[in-house]
Amino acid sequence: MKKIEVVETWLSEHLAMFQCPVCQSAIVNLDQHSLICSNRHFTNINKHGYVYFINHAAKGEYNREMLLDRRKLLQAGLFKPMVEVVARRLSAQDETILDVGTGEGTPLDQIRLARASSNDTYLGFDIAKDGVQLATQLDPHLFFCVADLRKLPFQSQQFSTIVEFFSPSDYGEFKRVLKPGGQVLKVIPNPDYLIELRQLLYADDQGHQTYSNQSVKDLFKVHYPQMEEERIQYQFDLPFDLRFSLVKMSPLHWGKSAKALTDEELIKLTQVTVDVQLLIGHQS
Repeated sequence: MKKIEVVETWLSEHLAMFQCPVCQSAIVNLDQHSLICSNRHFTNINKHGYVYFINHAAKGEYNREMLLDRRKLLQAGLFKPMVEVVARRLSAQDETILDVGTGEGTPLDQIRLARASSNDTYLGFDIAKDGVQLATQLDPHLFFCVADLRKLPFQSQQFSTIVEFFSPSDYGEFKRVLKPGGQVLKVIPNPDYLIELRQLLYADDQGHQTYSNQSVKDLFKVHYPQMEEERIQYQFDLPFDLRFSLVKMSPLHWGKSAKALTDEELIKLTQVTVDVQLLIGHQS
């Protein structure tokens, strides 16, 4: 089957989950490669196998090259232990899972693999079409779309779990689309996340060598006062051929004072620290 046929089959089975990006009315039909709402607005299904739910031009921070570097590291296992911790926070029952800021989709696919015995429903979205287009290369059980975090194209109370890996949040929209009793699993960096890379890039800039996630945690607690936390920390052995990819996939190298690393410096980068905090919030 062509990609567009695969995604149309998936959409036909999950049509009631979506709402029109123009008027927020229900999507009621799928015809001629388009989703059609009750007010007759049409949203086209892309030939690459995803839906573009934004009515304006949008560009993400990550370009295709960075996303490909990210995929190499993630498929080599950089995030796998943290993804497994997130997967263990899911229920034994079948879930409907939304991945916010999915990028090129690997973490969502790794959750699917960790829950191979479950009959879950998986959706990932990002504002960057480069990432979503790459994500459509993954398992056909995953659905991906381009969407705006501030105006999600989903009907209310559709998801049992929202997952986020280093992505921004819109807690108003999260509360709208989560089912009663649903949960948000948000992964944020701790101060020692990729500390070895940060120290190389900013050897002469002490300000950029430190980081605090306290404001993110404080805002999460405002919305989920009974929040839980779990620290996830481990060392990742960095394959030699992926050391430059690690630099390119991370926004750490965007800073004006970031050094251009030499081959000699990269050779010494044999291991990096993954140190993150998992924030868990429950929908009342």
